[in-house]
Amino acid sequence: MSAETALPPAGIAAFLLGSAGMFATMYSTQAILPELSREFDVSPSVAGLSVSVVVLSVALGAWIWGPVSDRIGRTRAIRLASWLLVAPTIGVALAPHFAVLLVFRAMQGLCMPGLLIVGAPYVMESFVPAVGQRAMGWYVSSLVAGGLIGRVGVALASAAVGWRWAIGLLAVLPLAAALRMHGTLPAAPAPARSGRVLRSLLDRRLLAVSATGGALFFTFVGTFTYVVYRLEDPPFSYRNSVASLIFLLWLAGGLGPLAGRFAERLGWRKLAASMTMLSAAGLAITFPNWLPTVVLGLALVAVGMFTGYTATQLGVGDVARTNRGAASALYFSAYYSCGAIGAYVPGLAWEAWGWDGVAALGLGSLAVAMAALATTRQGSDL
Repeated sequence: MSAETALPPAGIAAFLLGSAGMFATMYSTQAILPELSREFDVSPSVAGLSVSVVVLSVALGAWIWGPVSDRIGRTRAIRLASWLLVAPTIGVALAPHFAVLLVFRAMQGLCMPGLLIVGAPYVMESFVPAVGQRAMGWYVSSLVAGGLIGRVGVALASAAVGWRWAIGLLAVLPLAAALRMHGTLPAAPAPARSGRVLRSLLDRRLLAVSATGGALFFTFVGTFTYVVYRLEDPPFSYRNSVASLIFLLWLAGGLGPLAGRFAERLGWRKLAASMTMLSAAGLAITFPNWLPTVVLGLALVAVGMFTGYTATQLGVGDVARTNRGAASALYFSAYYSCGAIGAYVPGLAWEAWGWDGVAALGLGSLAVAMAALATTRQGSDL
């Protein structure tokens, strides 16, 4: 079967649009946290809960969507999740109180795993056999595009029409994807399953890959969530719409397809270790209050995160040959639990010690990632 036959362009475009729309809604409040602080009169760490709650809900929802997709199929789960994401996205935009906003954010998070947790094994099973590991890079790039829309797009639109309209308009993305997916989404092969689900989830290498991804994500979420506050404070003193341009560094995620090629040459483990060290180097140069080193440092963190994410996703596909939906649920449960903590705990560090505390926490998390990788063997790296 040729790649063109296996991967109809309309269906692929719909899937990538749905993935981008999901990621846009996930972090839609991150760049406007100072606005939420002012609107609802809450502290930075409390405002950060608007990120934490959705990320934590993703971690919980992973255990529903991953195993369910093993039973009903990836394509049905992906289409259903796209439809379900529309309503709570509109609810966030209309929330009259911060507590209500958090409820709708949690509902968004429970819908997202149907695209995110299911999307990764779907790519491994439907795309990679046809076009190779660069397909995972395409998928990661779509997530990056969504992240840019959710951060930079929302921040700029918020300055023009207000944050409620900016967030509400994001509902168009999953709606359009759901409509387009009907009849076009490429069918996935029947998921490989075995009766030893628990045993496969306790595999040491799978646990190590999950810990590595979670540690990378903790650092990434913490630094990019609270750098907006740093850039609004002296000596920078930028407006929120200007400070949010730091999220353009997400363009580093465009390296996703290239990361797939590197993984083919180096193996996912070596690539993940290299990216963890690159992220640490980036954080180390953000300590001075000098904009060029802050921007360069966060650029390195972004490159390390997105390339490392691609590497660890390939690692999950490598070590989990059966029950991939459940394995993906384990990975993303760890990943997004760490992200939820990363959206809140560094806020406490910011309030107590400023940026030095945020960066120090990130470096500690990256040390955990390296320790986890050290427990794995190169073995069957892809």
